Amino acid sequence: MAEQTGRTVPAAVASKLYAAAELIATKGLENTKIEEIATASGVPKATLYYYFTGKDDILGFLLRDSLGDLAREVAEAANSPGSGKERLAAVITVQVAHTMNRPGTSMALIGDLGRAIRLPELATAVQHAFYEPITRVLEAGAADGTLKHVADPRSDAISIFGAVMMTALLHNVVSSGKAERDVASEVIDFVLNGVASSS
Repeated sequence: MAEQTGRTVPAAVASKLYAAAELIATKGLENTKIEEIATASGVPKATLYYYFTGKDDILGFLLRDSLGDLAREVAEAANSPGSGKERLAAVITVQVAHTMNRPGTSMALIGDLGRAIRLPELATAVQHAFYEPITRVLEAGAADGTLKHVADPRSDAISIFGAVMMTALLHNVVSSGKAERDVASEVIDFVLNGVASSS
């Protein structure tokens, strides 16, 4: 993805750009024209070029902005009072809500995950928003006895990331009508209890 022009993107422009995220996610970045981004977002093409060097830069900005917001919310949940198990539930709840509330950027992230994680700043943003906080609460839960000790918490955190993202995205796509808290509860139950019989 290209470098930004160095100009600070005003909040009013940034909020409008989110309307183009779903277009980019659906068509793919390569097949999306800057004119289509301008139409979908309501931001004039000249304004887009004033703040961004191109469509790669726009997608990069949306992903950084979205992941930055998520990382702040998740850090608060991960650092909240309570056991490791309670904090894990809080982190998953925040991640599900964010994913369901920003389906366009979430789909774009998944669709371009290979490219995103090769870029240092986006890879770092994904780490801060997903892997690190989950790893931290898994370790805290193992230490306080509310979660079992696992051999590789980071690997488990990646699995939980997949469960959170794909479940939340698919509920959006199929319009299940389920509230975020219900989807989060289902993911939490799956992560904590799995599908094995209790007998």
